[in-house]
Amino acid sequence: MSYYFTIIGTKDNPLFDLEFGTSKIGGDGIARFRDEAKYMNQFIVHAALDMVEELQWASKDLYLRKIDTFQNNHIHCFLTGGNVKFMLLMNPDPSATTYSSYQTSPPSSRPPIARQSTTMLAANPASQQTEDAVRQFLFEVYESWVKCIMNPFYQANQVVTSPIFRSRVATAAKKYL
Repeated sequence: MSYYFTIIGTKDNPLFDLEFGTSKIGGDGIARFRDEAKYMNQFIVHAALDMVEELQWASKDLYLRKIDTFQNNHIHCFLTGGNVKFMLLMNPDPSATTYSSYQTSPPSSRPPIARQSTTMLAANPASQQTEDAVRQFLFEVYESWVKCIMNPFYQANQVVTSPIFRSRVATAAKKYL
Protein backbone atom coordinates (compact mmCIF):
# COMPACT_ATOMS: atom_id res chain seq x y z
CA MET A 1 0.00 0.00 0.00
CA SER A 2 1.24 3.48 -0.83
CA TYR A 3 0.31 6.67 0.98
CA TYR A 4 0.42 10.37 0.20
CA PHE A 5 0.07 12.61 3.27
CA THR A 6 -0.33 16.36 3.03
CA ILE A 7 -1.17 19.24 5.32
CA ILE A 8 -3.38 21.92 3.77
CA GLY A 9 -3.43 25.41 5.28
CA THR A 10 -6.37 27.69 5.92
CA LYS A 11 -5.99 29.27 2.48
CA ASP A 12 -6.02 25.84 0.79
CA ASN A 13 -2.26 26.04 0.32
CA PRO A 14 -0.05 22.97 0.84
CA LEU A 15 2.13 23.28 3.93
CA PHE A 16 3.72 19.83 4.01
CA ASP A 17 3.63 16.61 1.99
CA LEU A 18 5.17 13.17 2.23
CA GLU A 19 4.89 9.97 0.21
CA PHE A 20 5.56 6.66 1.92
CA GLY A 21 4.70 3.00 1.69
CA THR A 22 3.51 0.52 4.24
CA SER A 23 5.94 -0.79 6.82
CA LYS A 24 3.64 -3.54 8.10
CA ILE A 25 3.98 -7.24 7.17
CA GLY A 26 7.31 -7.04 5.42
CA GLY A 27 6.75 -3.69 3.72
CA ASP A 28 9.81 -1.59 3.00
CA GLY A 29 8.19 1.82 3.57
CA ILE A 30 8.71 2.97 -0.03
CA ALA A 31 5.79 4.43 -1.98
CA ARG A 32 5.06 2.60 -5.23
CA PHE A 33 3.09 5.30 -7.03
CA ARG A 34 3.29 5.47 -10.82
CA ASP A 35 5.05 8.45 -12.44
CA GLU A 36 1.85 10.37 -13.20
CA ALA A 37 0.58 9.87 -9.64
CA LYS A 38 2.87 12.54 -8.18
CA TYR A 39 0.70 15.33 -9.55
CA MET A 40 -2.54 13.39 -9.65
CA ASN A 41 -2.32 12.68 -5.91
CA GLN A 42 -2.12 16.42 -5.24
CA PHE A 43 -5.06 17.02 -7.56
CA ILE A 44 -7.17 14.26 -5.97
CA VAL A 45 -6.49 15.51 -2.45
CA HIS A 46 -7.30 19.11 -3.37
CA ALA A 47 -10.48 17.97 -5.13
CA ALA A 48 -11.51 16.26 -1.88
CA LEU A 49 -11.33 19.60 -0.04
CA ASP A 50 -14.87 20.31 -1.26
CA MET A 51 -16.04 17.23 0.63
CA VAL A 52 -14.17 18.40 3.74
CA GLU A 53 -15.90 21.77 3.65
CA GLU A 54 -19.30 20.06 3.46
CA LEU A 55 -18.57 17.50 6.17
CA GLN A 56 -16.88 19.79 8.68
CA TRP A 57 -20.15 21.52 9.51
CA ALA A 58 -22.06 18.23 9.84
CA SER A 59 -19.63 16.62 12.30
CA LYS A 60 -18.45 17.70 15.73
CA ASP A 61 -15.40 15.43 15.49
CA LEU A 62 -12.02 16.55 14.22
CA TYR A 63 -11.34 13.20 12.54
CA LEU A 64 -13.71 13.04 9.58
CA ARG A 65 -12.80 9.45 8.59
CA LYS A 66 -12.81 8.43 4.93
CA ILE A 67 -14.29 11.35 3.06
CA ASP A 68 -13.81 10.47 -0.59
CA THR A 69 -12.82 7.74 -3.03
CA PHE A 70 -11.46 8.11 -6.53
CA GLN A 71 -10.62 5.03 -8.59
CA ASN A 72 -8.42 3.02 -6.24
CA ASN A 73 -7.62 5.93 -3.88
CA HIS A 74 -9.18 6.48 -0.46
CA ILE A 75 -8.88 9.91 1.17
CA HIS A 76 -9.05 10.43 4.94
CA CYS A 77 -9.14 13.79 6.70
CA PHE A 78 -8.40 15.28 10.11
CA LEU A 79 -9.22 18.92 10.91
CA THR A 80 -7.35 20.96 13.47
CA GLY A 81 -8.96 23.64 15.60
CA GLY A 82 -7.38 26.28 13.36
CA ASN A 83 -8.99 24.77 10.21
CA VAL A 84 -5.75 23.21 8.96
CA LYS A 85 -6.49 19.93 7.19
CA PHE A 86 -4.44 16.73 7.40
CA MET A 87 -5.24 14.68 4.30
CA LEU A 88 -4.11 11.07 3.79
CA LEU A 89 -4.52 9.40 0.42
CA MET A 90 -4.27 5.61 0.53
CA ASN A 91 -3.79 3.44 -2.54
CA PRO A 92 -3.75 -0.34 -1.99
CA ASP A 93 -2.37 -1.17 -5.45
CA PRO A 94 -0.72 1.84 -7.16
CA SER A 95 0.53 -0.21 -10.10
CA ALA A 96 -3.06 -1.07 -11.08
CA THR A 97 -4.28 2.54 -10.91
CA THR A 98 -4.22 4.30 -14.25
CA TYR A 99 -4.99 7.98 -14.21
CA SER A 100 -4.93 8.48 -17.95
CA SER A 101 -8.08 6.46 -18.58
CA TYR A 102 -10.98 6.12 -16.20
CA GLN A 103 -12.45 2.63 -16.03
CA THR A 104 -16.21 2.58 -16.44
CA SER A 105 -16.66 -0.92 -15.05
CA PRO A 106 -14.71 -2.65 -12.30
CA PRO A 107 -12.44 -5.51 -13.38
CA SER A 108 -14.19 -8.81 -12.73
CA SER A 109 -11.42 -11.29 -13.54
CA ARG A 110 -9.22 -10.22 -10.65
CA PRO A 111 -10.15 -11.23 -7.09
CA PRO A 112 -10.45 -8.40 -4.57
CA ILE A 113 -7.40 -7.65 -2.45
CA ALA A 114 -9.32 -8.52 0.72
CA ARG A 115 -9.39 -12.20 -0.27
CA GLN A 116 -5.64 -12.31 -0.83
CA SER A 117 -4.65 -11.32 2.69
CA THR A 118 -6.81 -10.59 5.70
CA THR A 119 -4.06 -9.50 8.09
CA MET A 120 -2.75 -6.46 6.21
CA LEU A 121 -4.17 -2.96 6.39
CA ALA A 122 -4.26 -3.03 2.61
CA ALA A 123 -6.61 -5.99 2.72
CA ASN A 124 -9.62 -3.74 3.17
CA PRO A 125 -9.14 0.05 3.12
CA ALA A 126 -12.67 0.49 4.46
CA SER A 127 -12.27 -1.84 7.48
CA GLN A 128 -12.44 -0.73 11.08
CA GLN A 129 -8.83 -1.85 11.62
CA THR A 130 -7.68 0.49 8.86
CA GLU A 131 -9.78 3.35 10.23
CA ASP A 132 -8.25 2.88 13.68
CA ALA A 133 -4.70 2.82 12.31
CA VAL A 134 -5.30 5.94 10.21
CA ARG A 135 -6.90 7.74 13.18
CA GLN A 136 -3.96 6.91 15.45
CA PHE A 137 -1.50 8.04 12.77
CA LEU A 138 -3.31 11.36 12.27
CA PHE A 139 -3.59 12.01 16.00
CA GLU A 140 0.13 11.41 16.48
CA VAL A 141 0.92 13.74 13.57
CA TYR A 142 -1.41 16.29 15.17
CA GLU A 143 0.61 16.17 18.40
CA SER A 144 3.79 16.82 16.41
CA TRP A 145 2.01 19.58 14.49
CA VAL A 146 1.03 21.38 17.70
CA LYS A 147 4.65 21.29 18.85
CA CYS A 148 5.76 22.60 15.45
CA ILE A 149 3.40 25.57 15.34
CA MET A 150 4.20 26.52 18.93
CA ASN A 151 7.63 27.57 17.68
CA PRO A 152 7.72 31.39 18.01
CA PHE A 153 9.34 31.66 14.57
CA TYR A 154 6.53 29.79 12.81
CA GLN A 155 3.91 31.93 11.06
CA ALA A 156 0.43 30.73 10.16
CA ASN A 157 0.19 29.12 6.68
CA GLN A 158 3.96 28.91 6.36
CA VAL A 159 5.43 25.83 4.67
CA VAL A 160 6.90 23.39 7.21
CA THR A 161 10.52 22.61 6.36
CA SER A 162 11.59 21.14 9.69
CA PRO A 163 13.47 17.84 9.26
CA ILE A 164 12.44 16.91 12.81
CA PHE A 165 8.74 17.25 11.93
CA ARG A 166 9.29 15.22 8.73
CA SER A 167 11.02 12.45 10.69
CA ARG A 168 8.23 12.38 13.30
CA VAL A 169 5.61 11.99 10.58
CA ALA A 170 7.67 9.21 8.97
CA THR A 171 8.05 7.50 12.36
CA ALA A 172 4.31 7.66 12.99
CA ALA A 173 3.73 6.21 9.52
CA LYS A 174 6.03 3.28 10.25
CA LYS A 175 4.38 2.74 13.60
CA TYR A 176 0.73 2.69 12.45
CA LEU A 177 0.62 2.20 8.69
